[in-house]
Amino acid sequence: MSKSDKKEEEKPVSDEQEKKNPDPDKESAENKLKSTEEKLLRTLAEMENQRRRFEKERDEAFEFGGFNFARESLAIIDNIDRAILSFRNDEKLKDNKDLDKIIEGIEIVKKDLISIFKKNGIEPIDCIDKKFDPNFHQAMLEIENDNKEAGIVLQEIQKGYIMKDRLLRPSLVGVAKKKGKKTSKTNEEEKENEKKEPKK
Repeated sequence: MSKSDKKEEEKPVSDEQEKKNPDPDKESAENKLKSTEEKLLRTLAEMENQRRRFEKERDEAFEFGGFNFARESLAIIDNIDRAILSFRNDEKLKDNKDLDKIIEGIEIVKKDLISIFKKNGIEPIDCIDKKFDPNFHQAMLEIENDNKEAGIVLQEIQKGYIMKDRLLRPSLVGVAKKKGKKTSKTNEEEKENEKKEPKK
């Protein structure tokens, strides 16, 4: 075999020739690599989504874990208010010189409890003279009042509370409504007589 024949045998295949005659093994390997890369990217995306979901659930559990406990604890404040009112309205205790000290002691306990609530993001809902909001208020009665716009809260029957912008308990309220116009009996009778009289 001549030297020139040897050189022709060792000559590498050009890019053009490779494109014309692709190697099937190489092509299938490239497809497998692409498929594996896609699967890997999808798996990584799913893992990232799961991580975010877990973090959100963990944060919510931490933030609102004591939600039910907080809602049940509102009864303590209600009972403290009832106790203060009961002591003040009791005729037998009105003449007792220690009554003010007793009420003062109860109010200190109430202030401490409210302070603990505030530290945990529990705040009372301010509703008097505010527009009725079904997200935070529950109407128990309507109060006729021409001095206030209809739908304004005039009375608070039970205080409502929120915990970090989430409703713990709605405020039970009385809402303003306009007085209905009453027509006098004489006016009604005149209208009836006009209907009965034949037209001339």
